[in-house]
Amino acid sequence: MFDNKLKSILNEDFKQKTAHKIDHNSQRALSVIAWTIAAIFVGLAVGAFASVFGLAMSFVIKLRTEHTWIIYFLPVGAILITFIYKHILKEKDSGTNTVIAAIQSEGRLPFRLAPLIFISTLITHLVGGSAGREGAALQMGGAIGNGIGRALRLNTTDKKTMIMCGMSAAFSALFGTPMAAAIFSMEVISVGIMHYAALVPCVISSLVARSVASHMGLHGEEYLISVIPAFTIKNAVLICIFAVLCGLVSVLFCTVLHKYEEFLSNKLKNPYIKAFVGGTSVLVLTFLVGSYNYNSTGTAIIASCFTGASIGLQVFLLKILFTTLTLSCGYKGGEIVPTLFIGATFGAAMGPLLGLPAPLMAAVGMGALFCGVTNCPISSLLICFELFGYEPMPYFLLAVAFSYWVSGYSGLYKAQKIVYSKYKSNYIDKRVK
Repeated sequence: MFDNKLKSILNEDFKQKTAHKIDHNSQRALSVIAWTIAAIFVGLAVGAFASVFGLAMSFVIKLRTEHTWIIYFLPVGAILITFIYKHILKEKDSGTNTVIAAIQSEGRLPFRLAPLIFISTLITHLVGGSAGREGAALQMGGAIGNGIGRALRLNTTDKKTMIMCGMSAAFSALFGTPMAAAIFSMEVISVGIMHYAALVPCVISSLVARSVASHMGLHGEEYLISVIPAFTIKNAVLICIFAVLCGLVSVLFCTVLHKYEEFLSNKLKNPYIKAFVGGTSVLVLTFLVGSYNYNSTGTAIIASCFTGASIGLQVFLLKILFTTLTLSCGYKGGEIVPTLFIGATFGAAMGPLLGLPAPLMAAVGMGALFCGVTNCPISSLLICFELFGYEPMPYFLLAVAFSYWVSGYSGLYKAQKIVYSKYKSNYIDKRVK
């Protein structure tokens, strides 16, 4: 009798556990399906929006190149952008930091940020400001992802995942690097930890957005490294030395950018005067240099680093100066394309001095600088593989590792958190300097 009762209790317990397990598995399956659909939708929406933006960018850059007199409107462009943000956004904009802060906490990320950064970045490049496009990509993608999350009435945690999906989708559509784009949005938020819960949605959004961009005629950059020497001990040592220098250049770039922006904000309280002074500074510097090579994205100069063109060491320093003057006074865009310009030209200039092929060093410099300013080593490696192929892997791996180490706790995005030390397995939880 006792045995029958015990069996009955055990059977009932087994049935309850089995039912609970089935219910849990069903919920998990439904969650996977829901996130897959949502990620596809974000990829389609952001991919289309970012593709239109990329095509518009190409148009305005071509327009300014054909009509060089437009560059005289540099001060006007800065004032116009300041007016747009002051009277439409009606809150202080801090660029990509706004998106990062929205993922870290419950910071506001208004949907209207997407069209505003779209228009403002086009104005920046139309008049010849030295900036990139990834700042616009991350902000547009994040704002659209957040807007979709709000429309679906998702909770705070899920909305953060949607923001990361949007960032990955926009980055992938514009840069043509879906692997790096999927990982970058998870890696850039907090140095030392990865938001793996967003992995599948970000991967799906990234691939879908890249497909949409290709269909709309927006193709990613590809660079050919003609000569890749054997990875000898000598070359490994030379790459380590070069990577240390890249880490120091990344610190220089971030420090100059942040310090000058603080200086300008402290000295010029009126944003319109600040915009006018900044725009005029870029215009004067352009005439002093006597070249338009440093205005806008400068992708033609990056490409020349892989075709054997002679690049002087002053080129990367001038790009740092142009970009600092541009982004500190109110222009919109981003710092990543200028970073790739700085890395490519620094590498191409250092290659002959170190006895290594300039195209290889330009590629290594791009990866090392990207890592130094973003504190994202995995994304940096993936960008190198997608842009240059896998064959130079040992060079990329060593350079990215050393640059990540040497760059310390500096970075482009002040909202970025250093959760774990770069040098010890210690929890430090501090902001980027």
